[in-house]
Amino acid sequence: MKWNKQDLKGALLVLCGGAAFYVALQHLNTVALAVVWLTGILSPFLLGGAMAFILNVPMRAIERHLFPKSKRGAALRRALALVLTLLALIGVLVLASCVIGPGVADAARSVAGQIPAAFDRLYEQLLSLEQYWPQFEGVVNQLDIDWRSLSQKAIQLAQSWGGSLLSSGGGFIGGVVSGVSTFIIGLIFSLYILLQKEKLARQGRQVLYGLLPERRADRTLEVLRLANRTFSSFLSGQCTEAVILGTMFVVAMTLFRLPYALLVGVLIALTALIPIVGAFIGCGVGALLIAVAAPWKALVFVVLFLVLQQVEGNLIYPHVVGSSVGLPSIWVLAAVTLGGKLLGIGGMLLFIPLCSVLYALFRDYVKGRLREKQVPAEKWRDSPHR
Repeated sequence: MKWNKQDLKGALLVLCGGAAFYVALQHLNTVALAVVWLTGILSPFLLGGAMAFILNVPMRAIERHLFPKSKRGAALRRALALVLTLLALIGVLVLASCVIGPGVADAARSVAGQIPAAFDRLYEQLLSLEQYWPQFEGVVNQLDIDWRSLSQKAIQLAQSWGGSLLSSGGGFIGGVVSGVSTFIIGLIFSLYILLQKEKLARQGRQVLYGLLPERRADRTLEVLRLANRTFSSFLSGQCTEAVILGTMFVVAMTLFRLPYALLVGVLIALTALIPIVGAFIGCGVGALLIAVAAPWKALVFVVLFLVLQQVEGNLIYPHVVGSSVGLPSIWVLAAVTLGGKLLGIGGMLLFIPLCSVLYALFRDYVKGRLREKQVPAEKWRDSPHR
């Protein structure tokens, strides 16, 4: 067998890749630390890329309808679409805060109003225990406790807690400053990406075609385009599902005359952006708010939530999100479960579009193999007699 230059290059790459993989397995802790260190350095740019991708979905829709036939407006179309997208996002956040803020303030005032009565009841219960004090005093005297040593240990423990609290407070402040700076840098980076996305895409294509064979570069671009369409559709479907669920709760709570209907609906709509389990977070907060006003109505709300959650989880979510990403309902549930087990909430958000991309690629591969093998369609299509 004669080896040409291409075969030697492929064998060398396989050999080097296998050796690198073996070394990585032998030093797995070092590799993990290196990945964490590199992720920390690149975190502003990763965050900026994620923000740019999310903002690009509404920005693209807005830009499509701005000056569609005007050549003069083409120069301002991108910047104006970006400004309108940011204003729309700020408007949604302000509207949500205007709904949530007053409701939380009312609940806090209600709780504050009940505190004096609770202290009065506690004082009466303490007074009722006064008759048992002689018996309690005798038991304490029989224990022979070294109160001086106990007080010194308590002081030492308080000093230790105070020192750790100060150090953790300094770390917390440093974490907040680092998080804010990362967010600002990421936001600026995302704005640059959105304003120059065509130029960046052209440069990326140049890199692909310069480093890879033309056929592999074409295939890579096809996969990237599929991933872009799938993730964009997932974001749109997730937002649509959240609006549907929040509207359902507002209508149902209004019909059952439960308090804080609009507030709880907005809370559940916001938390429902987390697939499947996000609404349960809104349920906990909503039940707590309703319990402050009327405890028995909180029980009604929990029962109502369980009913609506079953409808949403089994009917609305798989069909709305699944159809938007082209993934069957059963695989949507499987992707959410697997992603939650592996990566938590972030895994739930990532695995649905990721599984959709893998599903589409595997489906195309199987259909291509069927065409190559010339398998008759009657053998793999559904049989009407089954």
